[in-house]
Amino acid sequence: MYGNKKIWNVAYPIIFSILSENIISITDTAFLGRVGEVELGGAALGGLLYLIFFMLGFGFSTGSQILMARRNGEGEFNKIAPIFMQGSGFLLILAFLGVAVVYFTVPMFIHSIVDSERVAASTLAFLKWRVWGLFFGYLAGMYRAFFVGITKTKVLTMAAVFMAVINIFLDYGLVFGKFGLPQMGIEGAALASVISEFFFFLFFVVFSVTKLDLKKYGFSEKISYNHKQLAHVLNISFWIMFQYFLAMSTWFIFFIATEHLGERSLAVSNIVRSVSSMLFMCISAYGTTTNTLVSNLMGEGKTEDVPGQIFKILKQCAVLITPVIVALWLFPEQVLMIYTDNPELIQATIPSMRVLVSAYVIAAPAMLYFQFVSGTGNTRSAFGMEVATLIFYMLFIWIVAFKKQLPVDICWYSEHIYWGGLLIFSYIYLKKADWQSKKI
Repeated sequence: MYGNKKIWNVAYPIIFSILSENIISITDTAFLGRVGEVELGGAALGGLLYLIFFMLGFGFSTGSQILMARRNGEGEFNKIAPIFMQGSGFLLILAFLGVAVVYFTVPMFIHSIVDSERVAASTLAFLKWRVWGLFFGYLAGMYRAFFVGITKTKVLTMAAVFMAVINIFLDYGLVFGKFGLPQMGIEGAALASVISEFFFFLFFVVFSVTKLDLKKYGFSEKISYNHKQLAHVLNISFWIMFQYFLAMSTWFIFFIATEHLGERSLAVSNIVRSVSSMLFMCISAYGTTTNTLVSNLMGEGKTEDVPGQIFKILKQCAVLITPVIVALWLFPEQVLMIYTDNPELIQATIPSMRVLVSAYVIAAPAMLYFQFVSGTGNTRSAFGMEVATLIFYMLFIWIVAFKKQLPVDICWYSEHIYWGGLLIFSYIYLKKADWQSKKI
């Protein structure tokens, strides 16, 4: 079993890595909150549509990470490079398809489901630039999967800081027209995100070439297209990709539901989503840590250590997030001032933010146990759990938002249903399923 030091050494760089992914959303929300509520809403919907496509690639790289971690645990290091290279080629094709879909089908779709024409226009203005980030985001995600899989995650910290600095600089410059850059408003926020992701990817490339023993992991060998290798990766990744796609699609439906409650409700939801990322990046990092350490343990044949390993990771995660939960609950105004200087919007956001924060008491164990399921390689079971949970989630959203049109803070109780469902299903899997004999 891995000790607390090993858990922390794997987890904290992943936190910074996930921060780099969320810093884009946080920065966009913080700057656009000072432009207008319509722009906040447009960035919310446009950002979520981008994430639907991005999470397809992220799901694929997560499946690749599971395989790379298993090979790392088995000591078959030279088999890692073929997984990485086959996956990178597949993700470039997926990025081309994503851009094509956004440009040729999304405009008509947005205008048909969004009530406010102003929000619809802002969404499309944001998305037309943002979608190009798929190319760099996908490839950077593959590098992230590689470093997490081999448990060398400190590079993620350096890359995250590098990306954060660039993103903040460009967001401020392109949204407001500072540093001699053009004033582009919501489009500037999207363009800044794309450029930042490019430098994030470039950082990984330079680090790998200059600092890593590429020969050890098989990168010095000739690697050609191998459909069997790709099929094996897809066999693991497909269910994760579909799972993430469904999760983000229902998340998008949630925001459409809040948009139907009014532009103010949509703006509130975007701020709450951004605030929640401070907690989500922590539990997601420990979830990824659970995933990769479970896969490594199983590769080493130490399946009996897995339940204790999960509990040890959960305790460390709880120590980290509890002060954040308390601070967000007790001092919401001070946090929300980061995102907007509108007092009415701040007061309207506080009830929803407190509902969301309370959900993380359930979300932390749910994330870790759910990632354990994927870490065993049984991604089909994880997908089934996700679908079952989302059915209850969508039923709740349909009743409270579309049918009853209750206040937006009531809609946010859907998070309790989502995380509660995942926790129950994952814990039952741990206790009842024959996951110890799973081979990949």
